[in-house]
Amino acid sequence: MNDAPDDTKPLAWITGAGGLIGSHIARTAAVHAPDWRIRGLTRDDLDLTNFREVQRQYEADPPDLLIHCAAMSDPKACETQLDQTRLVNREATFFLSGLAQDIPMIFFSSDLVFDGRHGQYTEEDEPSPLTVYARSKAEAEALVMANQLHTTVRTSLTAGKSPNGNRGIEEQLTLRWARGDTVKLFADEYRCPIPAEATARAIWELALAKRPGLYHLAGSERMSRLEIGRLIAAKYPDLNPKIEPCSLRDYDGPPRAADTSLDCAKLQQLLSFPLPGLRKWLDSDTPQPA
Repeated sequence: MNDAPDDTKPLAWITGAGGLIGSHIARTAAVHAPDWRIRGLTRDDLDLTNFREVQRQYEADPPDLLIHCAAMSDPKACETQLDQTRLVNREATFFLSGLAQDIPMIFFSSDLVFDGRHGQYTEEDEPSPLTVYARSKAEAEALVMANQLHTTVRTSLTAGKSPNGNRGIEEQLTLRWARGDTVKLFADEYRCPIPAEATARAIWELALAKRPGLYHLAGSERMSRLEIGRLIAAKYPDLNPKIEPCSLRDYDGPPRAADTSLDCAKLQQLLSFPLPGLRKWLDSDTPQPA
């Protein structure tokens, strides 16, 4: 470990540090990147859509690495707040990438940039977004990847403890079961859930490897929403969890991608550990419900 004073160490900015993934990346830096100083930025710390203030703070405390996790990520909200979604997810990302033009930047995108027609998507597959949220991410990806120093990481559903207790997939389900809700879960919608701890470790290894590019980062298991829910329910019998299976065939809401499972072989080759699946994480480290 480097014993030099903190102000001589390189600085990493982490946006979205009040969220699930960003908080884990910031918190685990002491383990995975002990030679780095960390500035974790929450929404209260810095409004990323106030470009003048973002530039002022960036120039006053310029980072050597930018990890951009912040986003407007609620798909339902994005469908109704088109201008705000574009501002936060596309324009703010573009502005940050411009400020960071001479340093590495890691931008978090989503498996939902794909339409879900076949699953097991690789980095070679072209995005085909179905929703406002997904389009904003796909557009931001293209802007970020115009710089060869920059990296885009597409991820999937994420499990783990979040600062507000409502962002991890198990947190969302246990909150609803605690209220007595019956949760409808699709038996024919597939994702690759991953614990936030694994995401954070992978991001630090990727950052330190200095291998910019486009990567997929998700869990090792392709699982339906129903499978995910049943696994989590089995860990919380005291909540008397109620699940109602359903099908995309009977769904009449905004578009949903049926199978956005990701092939993560490209990133896995760079990592020192195997990307885990949800099942292994639940068996080893189950958080307590809210």
